[in-house]
This record gives sequence, C-alpha cells and structure tokens, in this order.
Amino acid sequence: MEIFHNIVGFAGSALIILAYLLLQTGKLSNEQPVYSIMNLVGAASVIFSLCFEFNLSAFILEAFWVVISIVGLARVWNRNKTTGP
Repeated sequence: MEIFHNIVGFAGSALIILAYLLLQTGKLSNEQPVYSIMNLVGAASVIFSLCFEFNLSAFILEAFWVVISIVGLARVWNRNKTTGP
C-alpha cells in the first residue's frame, strides 16, 4: 500500500500542473470554477500523500494552495450568485 499514497500525490501534482498549463494556454479561465477545483483536489491529494511521508515545507505550500483555491471558488460562486443565470 506504500505506493498508493505516492500515486495519489503524483496525480495531485499532475492535476495542479495541468490546471496551470490549461490556464496559460487559454484553454481554461480562472473565472471558471473548474480551475480552482482542479487546484483544490490536486493540493488535497498532495497533502494526503504527505500524511505518509511528511515534509513541512511542502505541506505549508499545499495548505496555502487549498485555502487560495477555496477563496477562488467562493469568489466565482459569489459573482455568479449576484449576476444570476
């Protein structure tokens, strides 16, 4: 089972990188909730893997990534709520 948490962590890293790549190539906008969701899930996956092989600096980075992603989601959802469908 040791490999499972590594796979989850690698998948999370790949998801964060993919989100950033899609943003930079114009395939995704930071105004779309999917961008923040990808970052949130990716960072949470890396944090999961860090529970098995802890690294404080990586944990702090990913914890901030989670918080920033939640802020981004709240901003998008609040904007959509005020503008309506």
